[in-house]
Amino acid sequence: MNFPLKSIVYALLGMIGLGLMTEAAKARDQKKSGRVLRHVVCFKFKENAKPAQIQRVEREFAALKKKIPQIRAFEMGTNNSPEGLDKGFTHCFVVTFGSEKDREIYLPHPAHKKFVSILKPILEDVFVIDFWAGGD
Repeated sequence: MNFPLKSIVYALLGMIGLGLMTEAAKARDQKKSGRVLRHVVCFKFKENAKPAQIQRVEREFAALKKKIPQIRAFEMGTNNSPEGLDKGFTHCFVVTFGSEKDREIYLPHPAHKKFVSILKPILEDVFVIDFWAGGD
């Protein structure tokens, strides 16, 4: 069997086109469903962390929204639960993405890595959970 080069090129282009259309359809369906990916991060700071250091962490984390375009929304707050089940975690941050690909860009992003380097010296523990919200 001898296939002409032209046929092979057309077949490859067709497969690439189909792959691109599939990815575009996934993204379109995700947008239609109104689903977003929530990245929830809770911090427990070291006992010797100074209020000014914690405030800097809050500012730097919030500033990531302007530095990383894949972040759709950012929310933060401190624990206000009367249940006493916080296990020492005082701060909660919710970063919203449109897709897992957006999160994949965010995690190794230089601005995120710089933020982590500011956070680490005063961080006792961290809890992270991601989930899909909205839509059906």
